[in-house]
Amino acid sequence: MRSRTTLAVASAATFLALVVFTSTLATMPATAAALGAGPEGQAWILSSMSIGLGVALLPAGAVADDLGRRRALVLGSVVLAIGSVLCAIAPSTAVLVAGRIVAGIGAAALVAASLGLIGHAFPAGTPDAPRASGIWGASLGGGIAIGPLLATGSERLAGWTAEYWIEAVLAVGLAVWARLAVEESKAEHPRPVDLPGVALLAVGIALLLTGLVEARTGAFRPTPVALVVGGLLVLVAWLLVERRRAAPMIEPALFRSPRFLAMMLAALATGMGIIATTSVLLSVAERGLRASALAAAAVLLAWSVTSVVTSLLARRLPASVSGRLQMAVALLVVAIGQALLLGATPESSVWRFVPGLLVAGVASGVLNAAFGREAVASVPAGRAAMGSGANNTARYVGSAIGTTVVAVITTRPGLAPGPAGLLGGFDDAVVVAGVFSLLGAIAVFACRGGRPEQASLKDGQGSARRDPGPSQAAVP
Repeated sequence: MRSRTTLAVASAATFLALVVFTSTLATMPATAAALGAGPEGQAWILSSMSIGLGVALLPAGAVADDLGRRRALVLGSVVLAIGSVLCAIAPSTAVLVAGRIVAGIGAAALVAASLGLIGHAFPAGTPDAPRASGIWGASLGGGIAIGPLLATGSERLAGWTAEYWIEAVLAVGLAVWARLAVEESKAEHPRPVDLPGVALLAVGIALLLTGLVEARTGAFRPTPVALVVGGLLVLVAWLLVERRRAAPMIEPALFRSPRFLAMMLAALATGMGIIATTSVLLSVAERGLRASALAAAAVLLAWSVTSVVTSLLARRLPASVSGRLQMAVALLVVAIGQALLLGATPESSVWRFVPGLLVAGVASGVLNAAFGREAVASVPAGRAAMGSGANNTARYVGSAIGTTVVAVITTRPGLAPGPAGLLGGFDDAVVVAGVFSLLGAIAVFACRGGRPEQASLKDGQGSARRDPGPSQAAVP
């Protein structure tokens, strides 16, 4: 019974994080009008939560394993609530952006800690683990489905700030539920927090993502180029520092594990491919096909709801089908779904995107379930939250890169004016995003080798780290 409650809380936490992440996509016109946000301000509003997520996911995962996963989830809920309140009372674009970044940091703790809790309650290799990872994967698609609908409905009833008040209340409720109902768990051998690693990773990803946001209003201006180059240099320094740390945030040896590498490549390709495509699709449907915000959000359900269903069904896949093969084939099917999105004209109905979104949704559900399992199984026992943080960092950094590329190509100078030019630019961008998915499939399939069992690394005393069973875990 305790395990089921843990699964429910962890899935609800991931669901809420994705609701908050996607909700602003649907109310951007009303938000921009209320705050007087121009193209650059709108780019920051849409991307600000990605910055918070990208900066905090991996550190949150490492800290959750060492200091307590329930504690990290409760604290993340409180931070998310604070960020949402900042957004609700924002008098300017800058304050809203700051609130979204804070909310992203809180959401990072929710996502990372939730999979850590599930990995502890349902260890890899146990009969219930596939079902648990499928439910967690379904919570990803469920949040993506409900976020735009919640925002659109609440905006019509009470204005664009209503969604943020609702999200703040839900975050507080989640914190109380987790504190009362979830048993604390942490790694059996906690390690000291890698402060140099946390600082360098946060600065590097912040610079990189900030540069990508700035690139949406001019990709080759000096500022975004300098920020991206600076971020990459800091990330290289992070890797060098981690190689010399006795207790690094993430073991460099993991990047030599085919299973871990396949998971990271698949997550990166997912962000750069289908997530980037759907992030821009709502705006293209409204501006290019003259669809209402509600209709555009409803069409997106063809992708998100389908992914929920297939995440739940993915546990029925034969155990002989490896996670690597599932992710590679799913990315290939995603690319096929993206190809079916091509060819819209100003006379097209918004519903013409449904077949492609359905195909991509089937594959995305398989991917989400596989991510839930591989994030736990590809890292040492007891480091599930770190594995979740690594996986989701790759996904959201990939999303930031892909969304920038898709947005820049869709709205690049030289296109025909009006809806026809926008739709033509979107077609070009979808081709590029589809290539990202296809290349991801090839790269994941190429990650052969490695044993199927869970990775095992040594702690500082030379013994393999193991997560305690339920009877050994720290309790409230």
